[in-house]
Amino acid sequence: MSASPRHLFVGAGTVMAVAVSLAGCTQKSDAKAGDGGIQVVAKDGSCAVSKKSFPAGHLKLNVENRGSKVTEVYVLYPDDRIATERENIGPGTKATITAEIKAGMYEIACKPGMKGDGIRQKVTATGDTAAAARRSPAMDVAVAAYRQYVQKQADETLPKVKVFTDAVRAGDIAAAKKAYADSRIGWERTEPVAESFGDIDPKVDVREDGLEAGQDPVKDWTGWHRLEKALWQDKKIGDREKQLADLLDKDLADWVKRVGRAEITPTSMANGAKELLDEVAKNKVTGEEERYSHTDLVDFKANVEGAEKSFGLLKPVASKNDATLVTELDKQFAAMNAMLDKYRTDRTSYRFTSYEKVGKERRKELSDSVNALAEPLSKLAAAVVK
Repeated sequence: MSASPRHLFVGAGTVMAVAVSLAGCTQKSDAKAGDGGIQVVAKDGSCAVSKKSFPAGHLKLNVENRGSKVTEVYVLYPDDRIATERENIGPGTKATITAEIKAGMYEIACKPGMKGDGIRQKVTATGDTAAAARRSPAMDVAVAAYRQYVQKQADETLPKVKVFTDAVRAGDIAAAKKAYADSRIGWERTEPVAESFGDIDPKVDVREDGLEAGQDPVKDWTGWHRLEKALWQDKKIGDREKQLADLLDKDLADWVKRVGRAEITPTSMANGAKELLDEVAKNKVTGEEERYSHTDLVDFKANVEGAEKSFGLLKPVASKNDATLVTELDKQFAAMNAMLDKYRTDRTSYRFTSYEKVGKERRKELSDSVNALAEPLSKLAAAVVK
């Protein structure tokens, strides 16, 4: 997980629900004014939006960071829940973002330095929500299949987590270490959906440096990574860790119950796939995600599998609109999986080399492969809505 939460899918059951999904590879010259898109100009002290009202439906957002800091762009509900977010937009870079928006009121926020509440602009998507949401039968099939996949991953996570938390409660450090990585696979495969429920992600998957200002690492830090630190760095399980195991079970059970209410669209699937690759590039390749256990390659593989699942389900639609892109994505996914297979320590299970043993040159090789896949994947959402 990144230091700031990412939320790409929105809980369904709210009045005037907004389902906004953003994608796009941050580049030097891909955002174009005058192409019918909404211009978002982020600076260190401002967030300018070219239109405050626009039709619901498929939309292009052209984001440009003219500030001196890396920024994020959020789409927020009035109650501050996050509909979606695009992170790591570097100074002087631009990003073309394909969005799918239902009618409703919300805010666009730029977050210079990826900290704080952000600089916000109130905006409205107008029109017929039902008309804007219409899609082809092929897209409906893809969404339905992905919803089943996400629910299955969530359902299968709970028993794996219980193996982990039972070991923590028993004070068995070795058993807890063995179960830790497996307990995270379903979450990592469906991370964009999992993070849609903003009150759950900070409880279960935040790293210490992702805590908000004013939060106490001793009192407020919970979830997998807090327990990871206890097992690998502190090498002890106390009463607090056993309490955290109980809390992890509770919070993830809440997540599983909510998964079926997530708002999922073809573009959110495509953009979620790209975000999974961004997550790999930012946190897995660098070794930041699993900094104590060094099980980053397990998360890495799960993220790639989740992205490939979305792509596979959207392939029938994307093939008709951009066959060349689909061919390239098939090629790059195959290359990525082949590279990861080099690090498997057991071909019959989800076991990988400890990431601390992967040298600088090999990490660069992995990073290059991720970038080669992420670039064409950033175009999937646009191919889906052509």
